[in-house]
Amino acid sequence: MTTIVDHHGTPVLVLDADGPVIAGEQDVLDHLIGAAYGRADTVAVPAERLDERFFDLSTGFAGEVTQKCVQYRTRLVILGDISHHTATGTALPALVRESNRGTHVWFLADTDQLAARLAPPPATS
Repeated sequence: MTTIVDHHGTPVLVLDADGPVIAGEQDVLDHLIGAAYGRADTVAVPAERLDERFFDLSTGFAGEVTQKCVQYRTRLVILGDISHHTATGTALPALVRESNRGTHVWFLADTDQLAARLAPPPATS
């Protein structure tokens, strides 16, 4: 199941934690890009929905997923605690840091963090 949530004028497709694992290119096209098409430009995916290969950067799967999302102009947000993945090496934590500095791929704890990230900057006087 998926839900469209509006965060500060940005429609976000939020995937339910229960659902098929995103394990290949067709899954990305069907469950992320296709599900969001015409409805949302941001997709929030619970980390547990991603195949374990996503978190092992040597497999190239994270690159495939993120490249597809960028290609189809769909922001990808990975939601949840991935500390057990980041604790075992340096490449994934570096990817998380760099991604979170950008606008296309974010690793966030929950939808509250996502809402805060999508909030407009405070007005300055």
